[in-house]
Amino acid sequence: MKPSQALRNSFKAACAAAALIGMTAFGTAHAADASNGKVLSESHNCAACHGPGLNKPVSGEYPKLAGQHASYIYWALRQYQIGGGNANFGRNNAIMAAQVQNLSQSDLKDIAAYIESLDGSLVLKK
Repeated sequence: MKPSQALRNSFKAACAAAALIGMTAFGTAHAADASNGKVLSESHNCAACHGPGLNKPVSGEYPKLAGQHASYIYWALRQYQIGGGNANFGRNNAIMAAQVQNLSQSDLKDIAAYIESLDGSLVLKK
């Protein structure tokens, strides 16, 4: 086998292992607790920016959250934890980064479940 082929095979194996670890970490046995998510949302004062019911943002700069898919919310919050230093996975917003910095992944899943449970007025723009 040529060295370049061996390197490609090694890289593919490493990528596959990383993907498997990532899927396993996300699929760990944690049933999201929307009631805990509500407590966390209130204690972190999410409504200060995202408005009452997380559906009436105080500014057009902030998104409506109520009713959004839990998986989207979880990964958005996780990306704020990762931060802007990681161009591939991070999100850069100082306020959100500070809000989620000390939360566990279970906490993020709970918040996401709570947000998904809310009635919201999200619309699909075409």
